Amino acid sequence: MISQGVTIKRVLITGITGSGGSYLADYIVENHSEVEVHGLSRWHSTTAGDNLRAIRSRVTVHECDLMDFSSVLSALEKSRPDAVFHLAAHANVRASFQTPLSVLSNNILGTSNLLEALRAARMNPIIQLCSTSEVYGQVDPKDVPIREDAPLRPASPYAVSKVTQDLLGYTYFVAYKMPIIRTRMFAYLNARRTDLFATSFARQVARIERGLQQELVHGNLDSVRTIIDVRDAMRAYWDAVLYCQSGETYNIGGTTTMTVGDFLKTLIALAKTPVPTRVDPALLRPADVTLQIPSIEKFQAATGWKPRYTFEESLAHLLDHWRREVAKEAAT
Repeated sequence: MISQGVTIKRVLITGITGSGGSYLADYIVENHSEVEVHGLSRWHSTTAGDNLRAIRSRVTVHECDLMDFSSVLSALEKSRPDAVFHLAAHANVRASFQTPLSVLSNNILGTSNLLEALRAARMNPIIQLCSTSEVYGQVDPKDVPIREDAPLRPASPYAVSKVTQDLLGYTYFVAYKMPIIRTRMFAYLNARRTDLFATSFARQVARIERGLQQELVHGNLDSVRTIIDVRDAMRAYWDAVLYCQSGETYNIGGTTTMTVGDFLKTLIALAKTPVPTRVDPALLRPADVTLQIPSIEKFQAATGWKPRYTFEESLAHLLDHWRREVAKEAAT
């Protein structure tokens, strides 16, 4: 494993109050207590601040909108990070078909502002652009498992925005020698993000168990996903900054592969009561990505990373989280 040779004393997480950003902050605070954690959060963010409740006193959150260059520059001057994890984005794939211009402008221009502000401030931290498997779109079966050099065929406005972020990162690496690493995360179990299929299912199962909901609604169950635990995913982000090479792209994903339908069946088997289900046409996308099985050989060769949590442990972690949340809901 080859380190970038930089000591990480201070990090900046964009979108720190969001689902992924808050889990990353949790990981760093709990496992690298010597590192000072800063984060950006929009003043008008609708994300629940509760995502940081367990570590609020141990992180510094800067009020900042990536669409406002001056606020980005100010936050960078205050935080002066050794590493930047860029997670902030409008990330709901289905919603991106309804508000495409908002998603495109936010994700692309926000990333451009961040990179330009770093240049203007003459800062040179390691930058991890946290992208997504959605950039590969509908993959030809001959390209499975998906390697980093597979064609990019984005199938949603959100995916287009992430492809553009990815290419911006490469451009700034080539043109300005900025140490930018691009990671493409495949499906992970993130209990704090309710628009993901796994989280939606777990929340609905917990609500049905409590009598707060009669049936579980779902979209396409035929898509194939390779699943990773959120805690393993965040550790992978950290390892990427330490060991991956600037200018390169890396797939990150788990080792458990199944259809969305099989995931739902496994989850329902853990339910304490029968769970009726039905398809909701409103949950079907105009274009869907149905085959996402990654090759993570490149990332593992660079970092030595391996998942620590089994699928069963990850599923229990997800369902337990939503049973606790729904118990609070039922008590109000």
